[in-house]
Amino acid sequence: MTAESHVLSGVVAIVTGGARGLGAAFARHIVTNGGRVVIADLLDAEGKLLAGELGPSAAYTHLDVTDPEQWASAVTFTHAEFGTLTGLVNNAGVATGQFIEHEPVDHLRSVLEVNLVGVFNGMQAVIAPMRAAGGGSIVNISSAAGLFGLALTAGYGASKWGVRGLTKIAAVELGTDRIRVNSVHPGMTYTPMTAQVGIQTGEGNYPNTPMGRVGVPEEIAGAVGYLLSDAAAYVTGAEIAVDGGWTAGPTVKYVMGQ
Repeated sequence: MTAESHVLSGVVAIVTGGARGLGAAFARHIVTNGGRVVIADLLDAEGKLLAGELGPSAAYTHLDVTDPEQWASAVTFTHAEFGTLTGLVNNAGVATGQFIEHEPVDHLRSVLEVNLVGVFNGMQAVIAPMRAAGGGSIVNISSAAGLFGLALTAGYGASKWGVRGLTKIAAVELGTDRIRVNSVHPGMTYTPMTAQVGIQTGEGNYPNTPMGRVGVPEEIAGAVGYLLSDAAAYVTGAEIAVDGGWTAGPTVKYVMGQ
């Protein structure tokens, strides 16, 4: 390891939805930079494989984020494996894609249950152990869709706006406990989920963004790692867009009518 790769030394974090996609990138980033991680997911085979790949600084546990009892078990497991808990990355989520008038209410509820209630459950589960550890960092993965109105995302967009607000409330409540709470808002990013709908990497493949391309998971991981680190010791209640400029405004080509 290089000197820079020790920036997360002392961090022990749970990453939900950590078996693949963004979550796997977050887990790798934590371990590569000197931290330890518990990969928490419903995808047991993939999660165990990743934990084995990352070595003794990683472990896997099964977790349904909608179940508070499973959260309690995940916290107990983390303490058993690594002796403490100082970080949480609430990443697990599901997507939706229908106009509001066609969105079945049961489906909307199911999306909110995972994306918003799951984040609430996670924060609630880690407050006491983080307080006992002298503080910690919670990073909630929202979305660019939690910063502006995006069509066809009724349940998803609503949940990500909710995560944004819940983050700020928690930051205010937990500041004196030295528990920092921030949200990260990825733009369109290449993952197994987005690949299924035809998203491709490379320059020019996403002209909606000023940078003209989609992100890759490692680029989102850098922001998450920063928020988990001591470099962000005075950062709480913040929202960091990692979106290639998507939420900054329309592209020059759009403005010029090209």
